[in-house]
Amino acid sequence: MELENKNVLILGLGVSGVSTVKALNKLGANIIISDSKKEDELKDFLKSIELYSVKLFLGTNDVPLDDIDLIVKSPGIPLDIPIIEKAKKLNIEVITDIELAYRIIPKNKFIAITGTNGKTTTTTLMGEILKKAGYSCHITGNIGVGILWEAVNSKKEDIFVIEASSFQLESIDKFKPKVSAIINITPDHINWHKTYENYINSKKKVFKNQDKTDFTVLNYDDEVLRNTKDNINSNIIWFSVNSKLNNGVYIDGKDIVISHYGKIVKVMPWKEIKIPGKHNLENALSSIAIGWAMGIDVEDMADVLRSFEGVEHRIEYVTSIEGVKFYNDSKGTNSDASIKAIEALEPPLIVIAGGKDKGTDFDDFIKSFKGKVKALILLGETKDKIKETAIKYGFNNIYIVGSMNEAVNKSFKIGNSGDTVLLSPACASWDMYESFEERGKDFKEAVYNLKED
Repeated sequence: MELENKNVLILGLGVSGVSTVKALNKLGANIIISDSKKEDELKDFLKSIELYSVKLFLGTNDVPLDDIDLIVKSPGIPLDIPIIEKAKKLNIEVITDIELAYRIIPKNKFIAITGTNGKTTTTTLMGEILKKAGYSCHITGNIGVGILWEAVNSKKEDIFVIEASSFQLESIDKFKPKVSAIINITPDHINWHKTYENYINSKKKVFKNQDKTDFTVLNYDDEVLRNTKDNINSNIIWFSVNSKLNNGVYIDGKDIVISHYGKIVKVMPWKEIKIPGKHNLENALSSIAIGWAMGIDVEDMADVLRSFEGVEHRIEYVTSIEGVKFYNDSKGTNSDASIKAIEALEPPLIVIAGGKDKGTDFDDFIKSFKGKVKALILLGETKDKIKETAIKYGFNNIYIVGSMNEAVNKSFKIGNSGDTVLLSPACASWDMYESFEERGKDFKEAVYNLKED
């Protein structure tokens, strides 16, 4: 895609925005940046681009569009804001970074991994598997690494493993991965997508441009995904924790196996996977399916799965103090993710939850407690909403707090030796923090401070 001397407007100066600035500068584009945040809120990002020639519109999205050739928006910016509506009327294309990356390097192999939960773990795990197999790869996307700067500095043989969010996928047009994967779909981001159906459809866009030369990895245990097979033109590879498959990756007794048209290939005993929990078994099976599509040796995949310890902020063991264990699951940004964390750990649990309201309910979250959770500590925008739901289902041991530090101190005060304190908010972080990473770090700092008291 030719961008030299084109006027490109970047909407939103976050991680992806900085990467986009650097890439567009290298490609010779004229760069305009708009962000509704003011200069003092963006100082770290502005410092990252201070050497580049850009025109800034900060604290506003009221930008003249007369000479704009293309808009690259930060994934989380809604499509119904006035500047995007105006761009559509002027026939100015609005895309996200993964779409532009594909247009810049369409011959590179892209692996796009999406789903409501498990994206980060699977993307990271897949990157480790590719590295073990000797490939040069880039781990990018929603995982916190902007793809465009990686793309313009890549080689033809490089592979891109992309954690693709529903926000990114909503604005794709030509993006065509060699392998796409949807790990699962449950309600999330309804406040952004407006309906669950819209959210599902955004996820399905990951395979919309694929053909018979490509592969799509799907979770057979997920009814939404099982019913979508007729819409797919690529080669489907199923994975399942619960069912034996004629073609796909599944559990057969003690082993993970690949069934390929009657031929059975043993990968490894499933109990040898290092990361805990049924949800991580799903992540492992999806990674094996992707690896199989890419032609990676099963021994390389098994070696990585035996040593891979997971990712920060996802059921991450922090420390033990006086017999009380602390786990950081700040990546649990929706009910389904937090349910998986509760299922993965041994009781009794003290759960810290609450945060930004994304328009979903918390019934299933509370129902998952099933005698495992002894106390619930709530903070953030959704604290009252979750409390009301808990009381509705007869769970009353609830504490309302105003900060993470207070939550951690309360959990330790009511905890006993043998208890586990789990931060798994079931909500986004944006009411109190810039990101789930910042929230997780705040939790860990508060836990470590207990040792110093």
